[in-house]
Amino acid sequence: MSSPQPQPGPVPSASSAPVRPAALHVPYTGGEKESLHASLDLHRDAVLWKLEGLDDEQVRRVMTPSGTSLLGLVKHLAAVEYGWFCSTFGRETEPFWFDPATEDMAASADETTAGIVVFYARARAAADAAIRETDLETTGTAWDGRVVSMRWVLIHMLEDTVRHAGHMDILRELIDGGVGRFPGME
Repeated sequence: MSSPQPQPGPVPSASSAPVRPAALHVPYTGGEKESLHASLDLHRDAVLWKLEGLDDEQVRRVMTPSGTSLLGLVKHLAAVEYGWFCSTFGRETEPFWFDPATEDMAASADETTAGIVVFYARARAAADAAIRETDLETTGTAWDGRVVSMRWVLIHMLEDTVRHAGHMDILRELIDGGVGRFPGME
């Protein structure tokens, strides 16, 4: 697409600031939205931890015949957060510099690790605003024409993030032996 890749802002690169979850578990007696959102956040943070301490070559290393890399998965998760939480509910999204239908699972040579991590941070912030400001029963129209509720989108994005965090668990272990959700956690 024609939009240039956003330049990194004040958010540090993936390898310079340790990622620590805001909470170590979903609230034991939280409400439905609060619990779903907290669970999503835990897994989002785990996704970022999978990049921690790795160099640019390692986060870009293609580890499967389909071309999967840690950085490509972060780029994909950023694009789908914008798509499901923002586009579905008629909220503003930033212009992508890539075609999300064909280029969201790989990081090109001109995309920086820091730039993709910052892109994910912006997508998370936009999605968080949508979650806070939209009732669970509110419906929107997905990219394929389906009418879906915010509840469904939260569950779907939780499933997608957990699935890809699991992929990242395997990739990270193959790269340097790093395992667990966060350092010291299984």
